[in-house]
Amino acid sequence: MIKKLDILIIRSFIGPFIAALAISIFVLTMQFFWLYIDDVVGKGLDVVTIFKLVGLVMVFWVPTALPLALLFSSIMTFGNLGESFELVAIKAAGIPLLRFMRPLTIIAIFISGLAFVFANNVIPVTQMKLSALKYDIIVSKPAFDIKEGVFYDKIDGYVIKLGKKEKNDSIIHDIVIFDRNRGLEDFLMIAKRGVMRITKDKRFLEFILKDGWRYEESGARNTTNTQFTRMGFSEYKKVFDLKSFQMNKTGDSSFYDPKMLSVRQLNSTIDSLHFTDTTYLKRAQKDYSLYFRFARYADTGWVSVPSASITKKAKNFDSLIPDSIRLIVSNSALNQPTSVKGSVALLASDYAEKHKSLALHEIEWHRKFTLSAACLVLFLIGAPLGSIIRKGGLGTPLVFAIIFFVVFHLFNTFGEKFVRSGEASPFTGMWFSTFILIPIGIFLIFKAMRDSQLFNQEFYYRSFRQLRSFLVTFSIRKKSS
Repeated sequence: MIKKLDILIIRSFIGPFIAALAISIFVLTMQFFWLYIDDVVGKGLDVVTIFKLVGLVMVFWVPTALPLALLFSSIMTFGNLGESFELVAIKAAGIPLLRFMRPLTIIAIFISGLAFVFANNVIPVTQMKLSALKYDIIVSKPAFDIKEGVFYDKIDGYVIKLGKKEKNDSIIHDIVIFDRNRGLEDFLMIAKRGVMRITKDKRFLEFILKDGWRYEESGARNTTNTQFTRMGFSEYKKVFDLKSFQMNKTGDSSFYDPKMLSVRQLNSTIDSLHFTDTTYLKRAQKDYSLYFRFARYADTGWVSVPSASITKKAKNFDSLIPDSIRLIVSNSALNQPTSVKGSVALLASDYAEKHKSLALHEIEWHRKFTLSAACLVLFLIGAPLGSIIRKGGLGTPLVFAIIFFVVFHLFNTFGEKFVRSGEASPFTGMWFSTFILIPIGIFLIFKAMRDSQLFNQEFYYRSFRQLRSFLVTFSIRKKSS
């Protein structure tokens, strides 16, 4: 049965929670656009595309914003109750802390479940559409992705490097264009300045190069004697075909990322990746048997041979081999370890990639649960923390919310880095921040239930004054003695 106290606490919580959620999503969305604002503005994107991009980014950050919103709103709610002495009246009526935390705890559990459903069902689709939209923007507006001083290789067969771009992205300087379609033959163009633009039909990217050189090598395919040609030009027009990079040609299924999978899909993929361990073992045994044929008979029967069966003793191994095939056997013996080493290195590299893919999938599997658990854990920190500090408004709750959320984010990032580097298991790394914060939440609840003065400035001031007076008295007695 819902009491009036529960209704009071819920009403005090809803307003700050909605405001905190909106602010958190806004800040996290701005974090994305701070990285790409210079590339988005002035590229001729239509309003629909911009609003679609903003909407997808906002939806993507919802599971991350929910824990921060719960933390901030819980601190603010209980801080307001404490500042207005309503918390004192509730405790004076004999109602314990856990009792008036109960309605918000139920709401926090509901929001945790909502965060899991959102991360499991909405975020994979959002990530897929966001990746497709970003790729469409990049390939339909190449200036979006061509950075200064960075080699751009997304146009098939070419590598482009720009030394400097003007603000309008049309005037460029120190251009280098390398043609990769010539095989072993080198083909390179450099220019001091030029103009980069896309044709009106959006099919071609044009470079009007000025004051440059063209270097071309020919004849490398058939002979080692090649012809090298250097030609200077005052103006040169280079056209790149963008037919395969047109806007709205990219399907969502063209991209794959573990973030785009639900828990059920991740379970299936992880099981398949675990099965590859036995596959690699069989492949390794098969590769070894091709080079070391004696390994096929590797059993207890051939390891120990009775000495009585040896009828002839040789001074060395070469004396047992006829002279006609001794060189062949020697070269074969030398080549086999090299071949085995190359095969093992290739197999090990392939296995490392599969193991890395497995770690990424397990990271995303655990992330869907850790973000949901973080909502409840941060609430269990924020509620007792607000009742201890007893400060409402935006200032103090915001400071404590930022501190604890940064701690959560840092430990979460460290744990993920440990998993990616192989220093920790996915379970340990992804739940690392939760394991750290749960004892803090239990400690704060314990202190709040006993009206602790953990964050009371007056308490620390009085304690320091008493300590100072004790030290002064002790020093005076020491001098008098």
